[in-house]
Amino acid sequence: MKQLSGTALSIALIASACAHASPPSPSPDDVRRVAPALARYQERLLDGDLWKRPGLSPRDRSLVTVAALIARNQTIELPHQLELALDNGVRPSELSEVITHLAFYSGWGNAMSAVAVAEDVFGKRGVGADQLPPAKGELLPLDEVAESQRAARVESDVGPVAPGLVQFTSDVLFHDLWLRPALAPRDRSLVTVSALIASGQVAQITYHLNKAMDGGLTRAEASELLTHLAFYAGWPNVFSAVPVVKAVFDSRPRN
Repeated sequence: MKQLSGTALSIALIASACAHASPPSPSPDDVRRVAPALARYQERLLDGDLWKRPGLSPRDRSLVTVAALIARNQTIELPHQLELALDNGVRPSELSEVITHLAFYSGWGNAMSAVAVAEDVFGKRGVGADQLPPAKGELLPLDEVAESQRAARVESDVGPVAPGLVQFTSDVLFHDLWLRPALAPRDRSLVTVSALIASGQVAQITYHLNKAMDGGLTRAEASELLTHLAFYAGWPNVFSAVPVVKAVFDSRPRN
């Protein structure tokens, strides 16, 4: 069997994902026929209350929701939420960058599943290559002090166990991915924290929530993020995250 190059393999994976795309999101009538109470909760709580709460902007709620769905590989709801994100002011370039970013925080397979869905949404919207971030370009400046502190902690904790992981974490994630300008640092942190909570990765929340708040995410927004995610990641994942978030809040000056 002929071995595929890296580029050809990526294309094949995307094509395979597209060929096995999830069925369309159920309509309100579909939900009523199966779970009338769920339809009532959807209309009364999510559509009628949650998305209208003032703690997060509609744009932020879309970023949080898309990140949670990608992290959980829940592609049935993803087309609707990508469309809503575009309507709420999230640019195609930002959605593209969210998918790229979450490949590293939720896994390559989840990102490829999201690619298959987004490709269809972008096609319907007429999103072209000129609206997407380049594969490589000028990066944002590196915060040398913060990066030195992060690298020292990772080297101490991870270096003795997996030195290759330390190298990739520095070279690829923090010296490249996190510096890509197509997604603002605050928003990059927002989707990272959302993905971590949605996938139950509570051990990683402390660092990334502090990074998010250092980058401009307010305490009120972080609080509302938890409330929003309860509906999209489930109450258990959010309740598991609450003590970690509280510890971060308690460790920071109140603002």
